Amino acid sequence: MKIVILFLLSFLLLHAQERLTVVKDTSGLSDDAIREKAQEADKKVKKTLDIQDVIEATDSNGKVDLAKLEAKWEKLSPTPKKYDWVQTKSGEWFKGNIKALYDDRLEFDSKEIGLYTFKLADVAQIKSYHLMRVNIENLASIKGVLRLKDDKLTIIQGDTKYNFAKKQIVSFARDAETERNLWSGKASVGLDMRRGNSQQQDFTANLKLQRRSSESHLALSYLGRVSSKDKVEISNDHRFNEKYDVFLSRNFFWTPLFSELYIDKFKNIDAQITAGVGVGYTLFDTSKARWSFSGGPAFVYTRHTTVDVATKKTAFSPALEVSTQYKRKINAMTKLSYDYKLTYTTREAGVYKHHMVLVLENSLLSWLDFDISGIWDYVKSPTADKDGAIPLQNDFQMIMGLGVAF
Repeated sequence: MKIVILFLLSFLLLHAQERLTVVKDTSGLSDDAIREKAQEADKKVKKTLDIQDVIEATDSNGKVDLAKLEAKWEKLSPTPKKYDWVQTKSGEWFKGNIKALYDDRLEFDSKEIGLYTFKLADVAQIKSYHLMRVNIENLASIKGVLRLKDDKLTIIQGDTKYNFAKKQIVSFARDAETERNLWSGKASVGLDMRRGNSQQQDFTANLKLQRRSSESHLALSYLGRVSSKDKVEISNDHRFNEKYDVFLSRNFFWTPLFSELYIDKFKNIDAQITAGVGVGYTLFDTSKARWSFSGGPAFVYTRHTTVDVATKKTAFSPALEVSTQYKRKINAMTKLSYDYKLTYTTREAGVYKHHMVLVLENSLLSWLDFDISGIWDYVKSPTADKDGAIPLQNDFQMIMGLGVAF
């Protein structure tokens, strides 16, 4: 009954939210024409050069070379041509391609620094070459060329400009010419091989993919392990997760679907599928740390590998799932992330289970990390196999491997 009530409350809450108004571009201009309009607007902005710049641009006859001044200004505030530009508060400019901004984190891809994430609080200016789809909190989704300076945001659609405060931005992403521009990910692998008195091989893989747009976030992940000792398999488990979030405000989001497929024959689980809907809230999001919660009603379908004659091989159970995600930047080279998922369900599906992952990401290069992961899985009431053997409640893993971001 409690699960039914929670489901109804979630349903009413989700449908009570108004969808953002999509502001369409009525200028009739092509993307290139809109960019030209934005560049014209850039030229009208007052240019600030110090006296030393003027002296260096003056020849021996006291005549100021305007071309030299223009070149100096171009370095101070470049015109976007084929690339987006980002300036940090330290004054440095970076050339590349904006992928997305979400949770006050700007994902930026550059040939020089690779895939990098800026804190929005550290960004002084953004000049986009590509057209962006910008989600303004509780107001609208607007497409256009983006200009951000200090605390002022301007979205340019031909001769029409929309001005907002920086704090009103929920998210933005490139209005992608190809679907590929919306995707990013990371792949980590670990391999341990031993020879001598015994032979053992351990292989682990962790793959994360995400698709970010201005209005939603799709996260896909895979975590798997296969081990053998003296040519006898001792572990074989796989976990596929999916979560689709839709932004309603800077802190609030709802999840039309979260799901998981879990396989572990050594826990007597041939296949276990969890799926549900939920809501979420970001408790805090600072330049160093972020903490969010989400959850909602779900169902769990379980098919066991083997069971005794008195136990059903399959079970379909209602459930309630809650999760939390915490991320913290320890220093310039190291990040910590903590994911915890808790599921309450029926006796046939284990009564209570949780999945916890703690990861230390140590940056080696802009695209390469050395990851140390700790994983704890727990099931309150594992199901015995046909011989009456009951799997252990706890399962721990320690994984070390290299991760490649793309």
